[in-house]
Amino acid sequence: MKASEIRKMSTEEINDKIKTLKSELFDYRMKNATASLEKTHKINEARKDIARLKTILTEREGGNNDEGK
Repeated sequence: MKASEIRKMSTEEINDKIKTLKSELFDYRMKNATASLEKTHKINEARKDIARLKTILTEREGGNNDEGK
């Protein structure tokens, strides 16, 4: 998922996507623990997508907390 795609989404859609990805990430981790996950790169992809989504949410909130600068 690209950042440009995420920016086109509404805040509500982003929050829904984060919930979905967290659920998928949990499933991937469980499958990996039981050695039934064949595509282990999916774990890293999900983690990075969640981070991208959260970063863009923070940008929208004006999350520039550098008050001292």
